[in-house]
Amino acid sequence: MNYVEKLFTSSEDKSSKKKSGTSSQKWAILSISSIPLVMTLGNSMLIPVLPILEREMKISSFQSSLIITVYSIVAIFLIPIAGYLSDRLGRKKVIIPSLALAGIGGLIAGWATWKMTDGYWLVLVGRALQGAGAAGSFPIVLPLVGDMFKNDDDVSSALGEIETSNTLGKVLSPILGSYLAGIIWFLPFFSIPIFSAISILLMVLLVKSPKKKKEALPFKDFVKKIRLIFSENGRWLYAIFFIGVILMFVLFGVLFYLSTILETKYNIHDLKKGLFLALPLGALCLASFITGKVIKENQILMKWISFTGSLLMSISIALLGFSENLWYLIIVFLVGAIGIGVSLPPLDSLITATIEKAERGTITSIYSSMRFIGVAAGPPVIAIMMKHSDKFMFYLLTGLSIAAAIVTLFAIKPPKKEA
Repeated sequence: MNYVEKLFTSSEDKSSKKKSGTSSQKWAILSISSIPLVMTLGNSMLIPVLPILEREMKISSFQSSLIITVYSIVAIFLIPIAGYLSDRLGRKKVIIPSLALAGIGGLIAGWATWKMTDGYWLVLVGRALQGAGAAGSFPIVLPLVGDMFKNDDDVSSALGEIETSNTLGKVLSPILGSYLAGIIWFLPFFSIPIFSAISILLMVLLVKSPKKKKEALPFKDFVKKIRLIFSENGRWLYAIFFIGVILMFVLFGVLFYLSTILETKYNIHDLKKGLFLALPLGALCLASFITGKVIKENQILMKWISFTGSLLMSISIALLGFSENLWYLIIVFLVGAIGIGVSLPPLDSLITATIEKAERGTITSIYSSMRFIGVAAGPPVIAIMMKHSDKFMFYLLTGLSIAAAIVTLFAIKPPKKEA
């Protein structure tokens, strides 16, 4: 009788876990996934359009790269504030107004390019507003997902889907950006408010905020708690921050390089260029999706997958410098993109699985700020280096990729009980 009761109890437990897992929240996950998709489209979509903006607005390649950079710089400084506010006020109360702000920024940038003969500086203002909107939306996704599930496997699985949505945005971005710019060159800016409105609607209708179990700590106590977290976990947290910077720097730097080469050397424009750029990004997307499903809550596996991905990225970047043949460049970077794709979900999961929910928003937002540093620095640094020495550019990117692999190997040390 005891055995039978145990059997039935076990079956009920499994059933309840399934019901309370990701399957019961699939529409909420889908809605939340729209946020990184929208934010990625709002930024990455402009990368293949930068050469067109240079021609139409009569600006330099460095000035065009700042259209990407100003978005990220604003986000870098505002993300920690947004993370703190989300811990105190609630995730949705920060995310929804931020999405609206991103839409307003897109409207301003679009209006400046459409109606003004010298609207470059107003475009930067619009992009700064978009960056502020991105600061309060995309980074808050990680702690929101962590709040929704009790089971670490569910968190890792959902974060894998979120990271896949982010990378899917990177796949669609060059195609959609090139296509829209092919119709009207400033149309990509006006698409941003439309995407933001859709994401707001999904968040309002389909995502319920988890109930707050505790009152937020007073600010002084909160700061003490954050300092304690870094004193106890600083080594691996700083390591993850560093790796995140490098991954984004390499990704956006190489994308800027490829976008420029496709136009200047191969005379490939518009939708065709977008399709070429989408190939390595599609591989990155698929790699993130599979990795998110595989890692579950195994932190040792997370470390070794991230290490292998960084190593693969470094090999790929080193090989890029040997030839400018079109298909060679695309295929070799495709391999590197897989390395980046498998590295991202483990880093997300390591943070959300280790930091308590009350401080998770702030810590993950600092991590997101670090990633935005890479996004901000990649295009302008590569734009400057392409004018002087392509070889030194590849040496730098390869060295940084190797450094990311070394830091992963020696600084991230999961508990032995995970083995």
